[in-house]
Amino acid sequence: MSETLLFLRQLISRPLQVSAMAPSSRFLGKAMAKELGPHTGRVVEFGPGTGRLTQGILNAGVRPENLTLFEMNPEFVAHLRARFAGVTVHLAGAETAPLMVEKGVDAVISGVPLLSMPMALRRAIMAAAFEILGPDGIYVQFTYGPRPALEEAQLQSLGLVWKQTAFVPLNLPPARVHTFRRA
Repeated sequence: MSETLLFLRQLISRPLQVSAMAPSSRFLGKAMAKELGPHTGRVVEFGPGTGRLTQGILNAGVRPENLTLFEMNPEFVAHLRARFAGVTVHLAGAETAPLMVEKGVDAVISGVPLLSMPMALRRAIMAAAFEILGPDGIYVQFTYGPRPALEEAQLQSLGLVWKQTAFVPLNLPPARVHTFRRA
């Protein structure tokens, strides 16, 4: 089955979980992986879907054995396991990452549709990311809105700072990339 057909089938059967009009573009994948490279150690991806961001991470030079994915959709998990040899793929929610990943990760790349989730879950996902990240690790999240998915007070309570690191007009819809670090 083609990636687009798989995406559309899942969008129709699980619209709240997929929460996007189309798969992420390769341009978004490149923007999300902009700070990664062959020097990057372990990377975790939340919500890889059909793997467009995953491909961007691998294209940036991250080794497959250094990449771990967390995806809740069993159809996407089967597709990811078949497509990306050497990459670890968990059928689990992003908030469970601290139970399965050793601390000290260099980057967490997130395609999770945070804006469609309850605020408590958004916060839990970002907290999980920073629980597994090393001291200088980064969390990269895209959104279709102009601001991050957490309010400034919540980001401060987590001890985080952020900046918009890319605007990707060649995505449907256009997306903004935000990079978060510990303050």
